[in-house]
Amino acid sequence: MRRLPVYLLLDTSGSMNGEPIEAVKNGVQVMISTLRQNPQAIETAFISIITFDSAAQQLIPLTELASFQMVDLKASGTTALGDALTLLSNRINNEVEKTTLDKKGDWKPIVFIMTDGVPTDDWKVGLNAFKQCKTAFTIACGAGSGADVNVLKAITDNVISLDSADSHSISKFFQWVTASIGVSSTKVEESGAEVTVLKDLPPPPSELNLVV
Repeated sequence: MRRLPVYLLLDTSGSMNGEPIEAVKNGVQVMISTLRQNPQAIETAFISIITFDSAAQQLIPLTELASFQMVDLKASGTTALGDALTLLSNRINNEVEKTTLDKKGDWKPIVFIMTDGVPTDDWKVGLNAFKQCKTAFTIACGAGSGADVNVLKAITDNVISLDSADSHSISKFFQWVTASIGVSSTKVEESGAEVTVLKDLPPPPSELNLVV
């Protein structure tokens, strides 16, 4: 079976404490329960959660929807986005099956990055590692006015912003992520077509601003 790997890189730094981190936890829970009702997604989508604050860690390795169990998220510390990109590169290289002459590997991973701040580590080191791995379709979301969209634009051309990191905006972001994973699962299952541009995904709701 060819999997559709989905990596969520979630900012859990101190500025996410309170309403934002609770909204993220709720958003992931709703996303999983919604995708479990999608016959294509439950067959194909595998989800991993990587968080980053003063360091990055993979809380949940690539896991099928039926077995996925969310863990608690706590917000504290700084914003080690570079560390998260390095870890992501390592995980993609180790977890995603590559196509060989004998068999087809997994579909191209989809990566969603969400941050409300500015990296506090050397993010360009992580970006270099990620670019060498360069197998993923990546979308970055800057939540609120504190996020540096220029850094996100250096990571990917697909950048969206939220006017604030409140629960309503974050909820809308995760609803769109859920719909995007559902559409991507259907595309690969029914036509073997991977997502290559943002237009392949559902249009973002009005709360999500495309950064050009």
